Amino acid sequence: MFDRISMQICKINISFSKKGMLKYISHLDFIRLIYRALRRAELPFMLSEGFNPRPKIKFGQALKLGVAGVMEVEFFLKTQIALDAFKAKLEQQLTADIRILEISYGK
Repeated sequence: MFDRISMQICKINISFSKKGMLKYISHLDFIRLIYRALRRAELPFMLSEGFNPRPKIKFGQALKLGVAGVMEVEFFLKTQIALDAFKAKLEQQLTADIRILEISYGK
């Protein structure tokens, strides 16, 4: 049986910069891009419960279409991972127009 209390949840907060041609992608496309990058990087992310599970992620305020800027994202992981390893694996899956500016553990 699955025991939720014993599961150690780790939160990681990341600030992404969105610039160049990727400033023209919508917020929903940015969300799909992050989902795909997480899966390809094979990071230990948590899934939501229900019929159609998705990675558990909190996205901050959406940027308007055509505006370059910074986006805040909070990831929920099954196990704790080093920040440098998380950043390196995720950046390998992202394009040059989306960069990780800051990364820290959440509360």
